[in-house]
Amino acid sequence: MNELVNRIANNVGIDADVAEKAVGMMLGFLQREAADGPVAKMIEAIPGAVDLVAKHNGEGEGKGLLGGLMSAIGGGGIMGLGQQLMSLGLGMGEITSLSRETIAAAREYAGSDVVDEVVASVPGLSQFV
Repeated sequence: MNELVNRIANNVGIDADVAEKAVGMMLGFLQREAADGPVAKMIEAIPGAVDLVAKHNGEGEGKGLLGGLMSAIGGGGIMGLGQQLMSLGLGMGEITSLSRETIAAAREYAGSDVVDEVVASVPGLSQFV
């Protein structure tokens, strides 16, 4: 388990396995939804982030016809990510803490300017971080 995951698990008060999946899912979401240049810089700057995205990107995401319908009616985007995180057993308070901890760590590794670009490029994200 990498240092980032352990740090987030401890600070949020969740199991390290759940934190690993959740952080991977969050970073995977950002990789899909945020501006390509800044998000690539951010993920590459965070130790272990590329592996987390590769391992957990899209986990729990609906596929096929039902997944397409969910996205069409608003089940995708940031709300879709929230539903995926809740399916891991996380409550809203834990999801908020997880988001803030992940973004704080990203700022340490990639710098505030890069992370601010990422956050600004995803509609609705700024209210959660």
